[in-house]
Amino acid sequence: MRSTITCTDTSIITRAITKALGGAFLLIMTVQCSTSSDATNVSSPPIAKVVPHELENLGDVRVDNYYWLKDRENPEVIAYLNAENDYTASVMADAKPLKETLFAEMKARIKEDDESVPYRENGYFYYNRFEEGNEYAIYCRKQGSLDAKEEVMLDGNLLAKGHDYFAVRGREVSSGNDIIAYAVDTTGRRVYTIHFRNLKTGEEYSDKLTSATGNMAWANDNKTLFYTTMNPETLRWDKIYRHTLGDDPAKDEMVFEEKDDTFNCGVGKTKSQKYIFIESSQTLSSEMRFLDADNPKGKFKMFLARERDHEYSIEHFGNYFYIRTNWDAKNFRLMRTETSKTSKNNWTEVIGNRGDVLLEGFEIFKKYLVVEERKEGLVQLRVRNWKSGAESYIDFGESAYFAFTTSNHEFNTVELRYGYMSMTTPNTTIDYHMDTKEKTILKEEEVLGGFDKNNYATERIFATARDGARVPISVVYRKGLVKNGSNPLLLYAYGSYGLSMDAYFSSTRISLLDRGFVFAIAHVRGGQEMGRYWYEDGKLLKKKNTFTDFIDCAEFMIAEKYTQKEKLFAMGGSAGGLLMGAIVNMRPDLFKGVVASVPFVDVITTMLDPDIPLTTGEYDEWGNPNEKKYYDYILSYSPYDNVTAQDYPNMLVTTGLHDSQVQYWEPAKWVAKLRTLNTSSNRLLLKTNMEAGHGGASGRFKRLEETAFDYAFILDVLGHKEAL
Repeated sequence: MRSTITCTDTSIITRAITKALGGAFLLIMTVQCSTSSDATNVSSPPIAKVVPHELENLGDVRVDNYYWLKDRENPEVIAYLNAENDYTASVMADAKPLKETLFAEMKARIKEDDESVPYRENGYFYYNRFEEGNEYAIYCRKQGSLDAKEEVMLDGNLLAKGHDYFAVRGREVSSGNDIIAYAVDTTGRRVYTIHFRNLKTGEEYSDKLTSATGNMAWANDNKTLFYTTMNPETLRWDKIYRHTLGDDPAKDEMVFEEKDDTFNCGVGKTKSQKYIFIESSQTLSSEMRFLDADNPKGKFKMFLARERDHEYSIEHFGNYFYIRTNWDAKNFRLMRTETSKTSKNNWTEVIGNRGDVLLEGFEIFKKYLVVEERKEGLVQLRVRNWKSGAESYIDFGESAYFAFTTSNHEFNTVELRYGYMSMTTPNTTIDYHMDTKEKTILKEEEVLGGFDKNNYATERIFATARDGARVPISVVYRKGLVKNGSNPLLLYAYGSYGLSMDAYFSSTRISLLDRGFVFAIAHVRGGQEMGRYWYEDGKLLKKKNTFTDFIDCAEFMIAEKYTQKEKLFAMGGSAGGLLMGAIVNMRPDLFKGVVASVPFVDVITTMLDPDIPLTTGEYDEWGNPNEKKYYDYILSYSPYDNVTAQDYPNMLVTTGLHDSQVQYWEPAKWVAKLRTLNTSSNRLLLKTNMEAGHGGASGRFKRLEETAFDYAFILDVLGHKEAL
């Protein structure tokens, strides 16, 4: 998945698919460029020399002149990337004070000594907190009461010492509450090592589980951990092992191997703590196995074997498994079956399929069922009483928003915890009493620096696409803005993998809004905002709908006088970066500037190499280019292959040297080709983070610096010298 957004999919496997190029060749030339990493006066951009490399498929021969840039170990490649960084720094030198001003603003809005709302699980209250000046979270808990003594489980700042990049995930506490398993990545490649710590003594166990994904689940014996590993070459989640604390990890038993290279696998535990389950899934199919968590040495049982075009996930309650499934249900439905009778002929329907409502997920409580639905692009939370069947929807009160269930670990409670935000309302944690329907706001994210949400307005509007589809757009701006075509506007979108891009809040965005910008999210096809068909109309042989939707939304914003061409900017990352690459080829005249973050732009070459991380798992998203109809279609839009001699807008392209999702050479090759064919004098900048991966910098302040740089580029292109 070429993105860093948050997804509320109930699947335990994140469809985080790595893209890269494969193959090898003999480097026969040098790169004429500066190698200084701190040059500040580079007058002209580096030009990557041409090394023709033939790529053949289905009888078609293509020549890739910059294929050599894929060799990360080649010093000349590193020299080229450093030279591009030097050139970018030189071009942006005059905007450095602006970038520093933006960073200071963004940092000043953060409450540095902040703390999350505690949630209850197995007798403890868990939370994390930040201390002033520190980059990383401290993970804590209290036993029995919020007044109890704090126990620090992990201090991310201590763990990160000595590392340029640091990320921790997993953080699974054992059933006995005394051991935490946590996974650490210090390269940005999303390859983790699992560590164990005794929470009573602070002792670090010698057990180290390598090549892990960070996905894991404890059995109920307080000593057995099931964990997922990845193939080191393809980064596909392909094996699940069983580890007993204290045993030699080299002797861990593999309990499952996913041999189909289009599938990934993962492990999880039901909310009831009764079952461990293994899920195998790919774009169009899933398969689950289950094991009694009290019997970790037992054998996993098949729930339902995989079938083409059937996706499902399960949860447990009492004597039943509950199943979210698209079997005979385009927008999914909810079924149930006895735990001893899992074949489909035993399933009964709880909530049926609806043509205008997507069933995204569900939460089970002893007294209530809560269903996450999506209608007209907006999330709805539906609460049903198991016994009476009475149900109601939670009212959110705004036209564009994002709501989601969160941290509901307790089964026997009438309190539903959910998160809420809109483009004007910061992230808010709320407890909803399902008996009385009363809401208790536990915390609204505190935004400092004089922020007042009443100073901003949000709208939900619809653009009509060229084929008649109504495309939602979420908009925010500062009140008092006049729609006369004179306002700068930043249009953002993603549009892939069926991931819905919701109307979320961002405190960094205020720096643009307060400078007169309109910010808009185009909910283009390829996401799932309008239901399953919205996704299917933006993938495979209909992928170009994603690009034309974005262009049509941009033209709509101009026609409605939110902005004009000379003040219109576009932004997208990962698969959204593919979108940026496509629209600048199709309509370069429409945009003043474009920011493409970690963009997936070399689609055809990447998808042709089955040895590249997780390529085969993406055939159902983009198509298998070994089939001519898909080869021809992908080639017709692949941004790198469709660069032509024309005037391109101002462009900032960012990447990470250690990116495991979209390898750095895709944007590097794209920029190299653009340099030779771009006929405009507009800026074309490549910025490579030499220490990070797909998600960029790992510290909270370092990430702000990257955002400040992006915004400084936009404002500087616009000529906002007064923005200081």
